[in-house]
Amino acid sequence: QVQLVESGGGLVQAGGSLRLSCAASGRIFSRYAVGWFRLAPGKEREFVASINWSGGSTSYADSVKSRFTISRDNAKNTVYLQMNSLKPEDTAVYYCAADTRGWTTATRASEYDYWGQGTQVTVSS
Repeated sequence: QVQLVESGGGLVQAGGSLRLSCAASGRIFSRYAVGWFRLAPGKEREFVASINWSGGSTSYADSVKSRFTISRDNAKNTVYLQMNSLKPEDTAVYYCAADTRGWTTATRASEYDYWGQGTQVTVSS
């Protein structure tokens, strides 16, 4: 069993930056791939970024490519999402999720096995 806890959300002006963290319990977290998803009011859950177990492979949604960076520190059991040049349309609850198939960088929510509770990101114009 893996428990995931997101942090780092908040209110920021357009053009600003935030770094989200996804901290996990359990030693085997380092073997899992991790993804970030977001859910905005009135919209469907959206893939944001994912990273494989080693950090050597990543995937990004087109809407965040070149602005967001996903990374991980397996020694700290933590995955990060650095968000730069934030836009009002980035406003959402951000969730991290773990995929026991550590080699993948899955983009579909159905492929993930464990989920955190989410952290709110609000970008004002």
